[in-house]
Amino acid sequence: MSENNQTRSSVICGLRYRNAPAAIEWLCNVLGFARHAVYPGPDGTIQHAELTLGGGMIMLGSVRNDESARYTKQPDEIGGMETRSEYLVVPDADVVYKRVKESGAEIVLEIRDQSYGGRDFTCRDPEGRVWSVGTYDPWKAK
Repeated sequence: MSENNQTRSSVICGLRYRNAPAAIEWLCNVLGFARHAVYPGPDGTIQHAELTLGGGMIMLGSVRNDESARYTKQPDEIGGMETRSEYLVVPDADVVYKRVKESGAEIVLEIRDQSYGGRDFTCRDPEGRVWSVGTYDPWKAK
């Protein structure tokens, strides 16, 4: 089988936002994602979007009342809590930290060097989702 015909396994995070267009802008301009594909929905919503960062991707769309809505809640519906947290591997955490601070987003954990390697911080996006950003790359050889 050629490389193009093989199915590869991967993990892709999927998120829903009340204001998905604004979330896409923030994720791209502040955290450094790039638009891979954005499919508009009705009334200024986003039906589906794919954003990349390095070799990773997240998918997102607007909150909507469909069959999957019964399994998800927005952070503000559960006291600002999250049930998972994404970790973005970046070449320079200080650069991203500065953009996050300038955007006015909440810093949950200040930037710091970790004993296991890497430098990171944790923030919330404008809708309260938690993002950890750092230089520790678990794929690199130890």
